Amino acid sequence: QVQLVESGGGLAQAGGSLRLSCAASGRIFSGYAMGWFRQAPGKEREFVAAISWSGSRTYYADSVKGRFTISRDNAKNTVYLQMNSLKPEDTAVYYCAARSSWYPTLDVGFDYWGQGTQVTVSS
Repeated sequence: QVQLVESGGGLAQAGGSLRLSCAASGRIFSGYAMGWFRQAPGKEREFVAAISWSGSRTYYADSVKGRFTISRDNAKNTVYLQMNSLKPEDTAVYYCAARSSWYPTLDVGFDYWGQGTQVTVSS
């Protein structure tokens, strides 16, 4: 079992930046691929970014590519999402996720979820 706790959400202006953190505890964190998802009001949850267990591979949704960066520190059991050039459409609850099994792509198969952190971007 893996427990995930997000932090770093809040209010930002369009064009600004925020950095989300996700602290993991429980089973071996370094063996898990990690991801970030988001859900805006009235919309389905969508994939944002993911990183392999070693950190050597990353994958991003087209909507955030070039603006967001995912990274991880296995020594600290923490994954990060640096969000730059924020837009009002980035407003959502952001969820950290972990997966224990291998899949050919990084955007599927997540079976552990955090509670989420709110990100609000004003225009």
